[in-house]
Amino acid sequence: MTDVLIVGAGPAGLSAAISCAERGLKVTVVDEFMKPGGRLLGQLHQEPNGTWWNGIEESAKLQNKAVSLGVDIKLGISVYDIKQSAYGWIVYTSSGVQEVPALLLATGAAETAAPIPGWTLPGVMSIGAAQVMTNVHRVRVGMRGIIVGINVLSIAIARELQLAGIDIAAMVLPAKNILNKDAGDPQKVMQSMLRLGHLAPSPILRLGSGLMRYSPLQTWGLRLYPKHGFKIWGIPIQLRKAALAIEGEEKVESVQLAELTPDGEIVAHSKRSVPVDFVCMAGSLYPLAELAAVAGCPFRFIPELGGHVPLHNAQMQTPLNGLFVAGNITGIESAKVAAAQGTVAGISIAAFHKASGTDVELQRAVEHVRAMREQALIQFHPQVAEGRRHIETMYADA
Repeated sequence: MTDVLIVGAGPAGLSAAISCAERGLKVTVVDEFMKPGGRLLGQLHQEPNGTWWNGIEESAKLQNKAVSLGVDIKLGISVYDIKQSAYGWIVYTSSGVQEVPALLLATGAAETAAPIPGWTLPGVMSIGAAQVMTNVHRVRVGMRGIIVGINVLSIAIARELQLAGIDIAAMVLPAKNILNKDAGDPQKVMQSMLRLGHLAPSPILRLGSGLMRYSPLQTWGLRLYPKHGFKIWGIPIQLRKAALAIEGEEKVESVQLAELTPDGEIVAHSKRSVPVDFVCMAGSLYPLAELAAVAGCPFRFIPELGGHVPLHNAQMQTPLNGLFVAGNITGIESAKVAAAQGTVAGISIAAFHKASGTDVELQRAVEHVRAMREQALIQFHPQVAEGRRHIETMYADA
């Protein structure tokens, strides 16, 4: 019999498993993927101090520590139903049914695409799929491609694809439609891009992005934005161009681009086709929270956290007895924040099991999450700290 079942072997789930096991609990982790690590597996980037963050290595460290503490990690297993019981939780999986007193959902996030005509052709994939294919499976997704969608996620992964020897012809906006209103708006995309100015490889670009944070300059900045965009790591970032359609008979052959006005309207007679053999669609991320819904957990809509999230407090507790959440299911943030949340959840679960000495540890762990958030190199949503305060206040008032 296990003391806690953790669904999700990403940074949050593995960190929680370690935290629980260190406090004497028997822990089982299940994940539907064939390797532990979750989104860590695809991550590869350079930190400001020059060191490289290798997600595969970080995942291996967490896995090895968890296994050394006796954590049972079961892979290739899906969870499809959850029911509350007098004992705790009945969890239905593809390998059988298990009843546990405590359950942690660390299911992470999923991608939303920015659809345009032709996006179902072979050779079109989400930006996250390209990351996994390249960094995890070591499979080149193509020789020359275009990324449709300019945001935090796509810029980071564009660099990873480039490091694998893949030519990124351009990063462009999707054409505006009912689903792509913000993603296809040059001014809104520019505002989100300015938050990434500190990552620019050139001091001139960093200075320019700092000056452009002043709203009166942003309109002028868009009007004067170079026709072929600015280049970061040699990749053209084209805020004034949009992908209208992906073209090809049986697979991707080209992308039809058009120039945009500062307001995001298509410039007449500016359409042209650019030959490529793959396209990455880069939308946004949202909390993968279906299992929490199945469990009957109440939700709140918090845009700053990425959408609908399970109601929870800073200790990663939900209003349902014995049900905990951690990681991107609670809001879209970095892997480092997710891991810190996992540690909090593990201590909370230990306290749920009446482990001694958890009060001070829990407070320190909660403060560590906040510190990691403040130090984060990239914020997916600029008001994430405000979103966290909102959800914690809602939990207290529930």
